[in-house]
Amino acid sequence: MTHPIDRWHEVVAGLNVEALDDLLASDVVFHSPVVHTPQQGAAITKLYLSAAFKVLNNDKFRYLREVIGSSDAVLEFLTEIDGIQINGVDMIRWNAEGKITDFKVMVRPLKAINLLHARMKQTLEELGAIPRS
Repeated sequence: MTHPIDRWHEVVAGLNVEALDDLLASDVVFHSPVVHTPQQGAAITKLYLSAAFKVLNNDKFRYLREVIGSSDAVLEFLTEIDGIQINGVDMIRWNAEGKITDFKVMVRPLKAINLLHARMKQTLEELGAIPRS
């Protein structure tokens, strides 16, 4: 079995949203840096990650370092949007089957969080996930 983090990197490198179907556990929980409540389930997690791919994964996106344990990892990333550097971490936990069960994103600085919030809202509206206001 390919390591879950290797599979995650393949998904990110190819922006392969459909590959998330095989990587996410059905009961996965997604923790957004801007949404108060955890989002539960593979469908909503896939939606949030799809929007994040569109917003964050530009030509400046890169992972800086990784700390990997037996069933969880922290991956620090850096990207830039509109001249604002966004620094964050993906905190990922997986089960014995190698499926992601918990995905938490933390972002800094505040200016980046505000930009990310606005861009994610717009992208989720475009994907039909939330009604346009």
